[in-house]
Amino acid sequence: MPRAVASHILVPTEQMANDLKTEIEGGADFGALARKHSKCPSGKQGGSLGEFGKGAMVPEFDRVVFSDLPIGQVSEPVKTQFGWHLLKVEKRMG
Repeated sequence: MPRAVASHILVPTEQMANDLKTEIEGGADFGALARKHSKCPSGKQGGSLGEFGKGAMVPEFDRVVFSDLPIGQVSEPVKTQFGWHLLKVEKRMG
């Protein structure tokens, strides 16, 4: 089964996700922004979700993590039942 190591930032609005993506593209640190803004407990670890298998996350999340998003690149905002995510894949296996 495919596995990945990824991080995310979870925020309540698309606008906030877009603003954070702009900051990251301008050189801001993903982990620092996750610690400051993410509404997920993983924010304390810079957004790190560790390693997980395909199907462990909600479908919208999986679609991006297990897509052709380049390793280390931040995704466009992704909407799930939890809010808006910026995703960053560190590694894919399998």
